[in-house]
Amino acid sequence: MSWWEEIATRSTPAVGVEAVSPAQLTVVLLVALVAVGLPPLWRVVRLAVTLAHELGHAAVGIAVGRTFTGFVLRGDMSGHAVTRGPVRGPGRVATTWAGYPMPALVGASVIWLAGRGWSAPVVTAALVVLALALIRVRSFLTALVMVVSIGATVALWWWRNDALQPQALFGVGVVLLVGGGRHLLAVVRDRGRDSDPAVLAWLTRVPRTMWNASFIIVFALATWLVAAEVVTIVR
Repeated sequence: MSWWEEIATRSTPAVGVEAVSPAQLTVVLLVALVAVGLPPLWRVVRLAVTLAHELGHAAVGIAVGRTFTGFVLRGDMSGHAVTRGPVRGPGRVATTWAGYPMPALVGASVIWLAGRGWSAPVVTAALVVLALALIRVRSFLTALVMVVSIGATVALWWWRNDALQPQALFGVGVVLLVGGGRHLLAVVRDRGRDSDPAVLAWLTRVPRTMWNASFIIVFALATWLVAAEVVTIVR
């Protein structure tokens, strides 16, 4: 088998395979919620949420023509992504806005696609994104998180299992959604001048409460999509 055939075999959507059963979904949901709700586990798991947040800044920044130069994840589980471009303008606004909604958007999208047999393409895309982002890490902790994430994704991709992949993606999706909600709750309470809503208010003169409201609306829509998917599986 050629290398292209190897890649295609591991990247094509599954056909005629049930995504997850109600029993499997229950277990996945419980594990994901414990990971987000238990403080010792959350301190580790939230790195995945921060990673999605920072790569959200980076992806949207690139999409609007900015240059992504690097990112870091810190020991206190915060992070920072750097893009170069105009100090003001719609591109800067879009890039700054993208961070907080991104974990929920990615989580909901992953769950929706996995529920329709697209787990393998999602895993492939995640592997490509992580590999490209690896060259932009700017700290040892960031590199460690990326290597672990890439290693887990490679294993899921190489030893493709059409029963395991959707379960893993559902778990990741729930962690990103609920974890993103926790991050959102924290920023709504934050009154500092360095938070994303504060920067957006400075860039646009639109009050930070309006930017927080936009984050909440996106989170609510993502939650609705995931809830609808869960109800469909349970039925």
